[in-house]
Amino acid sequence: MTVSLIDQRRLAIEIIATLVNIKRTAADQLLRRSNVPEPLIGRFLSDRDPATGTKLSKRVAGAMVLDALATDGREAEVIDALISIAANWDAYHLAADEYQARATVQKAREVQPELAGQREKEEAARQARDRAASAAAERAQKVTLGQQSALLLGQFDHAMAGDDAHGRGYLLQDLLNRLFDLHEFPVHRAFQRNAGAEQIDGAFEMDGWHYLVECRWRKQPADTRDLDGLVGQVGRSGRQSMGVFLSINGWSEHVVPMLLQSRDKCIILMDGYDLRSALSQQIALRTLVQAKIRALNLKATPFLSARECM
Repeated sequence: MTVSLIDQRRLAIEIIATLVNIKRTAADQLLRRSNVPEPLIGRFLSDRDPATGTKLSKRVAGAMVLDALATDGREAEVIDALISIAANWDAYHLAADEYQARATVQKAREVQPELAGQREKEEAARQARDRAASAAAERAQKVTLGQQSALLLGQFDHAMAGDDAHGRGYLLQDLLNRLFDLHEFPVHRAFQRNAGAEQIDGAFEMDGWHYLVECRWRKQPADTRDLDGLVGQVGRSGRQSMGVFLSINGWSEHVVPMLLQSRDKCIILMDGYDLRSALSQQIALRTLVQAKIRALNLKATPFLSARECM
């Protein structure tokens, strides 16, 4: 049997009106134990009838409390608590009419199991709706991720086939920022610091750390001098900072040994294959970056290819 909200509300008002004779004691024994907010308890105790100027009865004041709770969605929670209190009530000496109080308690004891089962079904239905909504949102997110990744991959491949070396540099910064943003990394686009003395290509955050990013898209592989600026920028940053050096065409044979000699071990390397693997969704970007960080921290290896992560 389903207990209607009207019946639940009627019983809750009866509990407030009959179990405790003195209004202030009713506030303590019933309303406060049901987590009714203090401002509403104050109104329960003090509100007056506008026509007569007399204080509202417990029955009328209790209805006012439930009306106010209904506006913010807390009415059912308080009604459940009141019925639970009444179902376990034995302080009949507090009532003005013990027989009426006992009848109210008996009704609460009959209703409580039905209401508990009803609430359990409602909660199960709510959880099922939440799971369905979450699954739908996840599917939509995957579709968006696939569409946007395909768009970025197309831009990358188009630039790879072209010969606009100057334009590719700017495209790479924008493409990388959009990729990290798409994968829900907090992103900081290109900015200057130290009164304009330093230009940062971009930065992102992951697991409480900040990563400064420097990009290179040149015909020749990057050399140690190309990394000097990023190493210095990371060194002048806070302690929870690292660097990501992205060079589409890789780096010379001197770069990795130079980074291995560094005491700080604060730079990880990415190449064009790594970037394309993330753009084509062969590997999740976060998975790739985390694998590179583990390789650096555990094996002192500044470069781990996406090939080794898939």
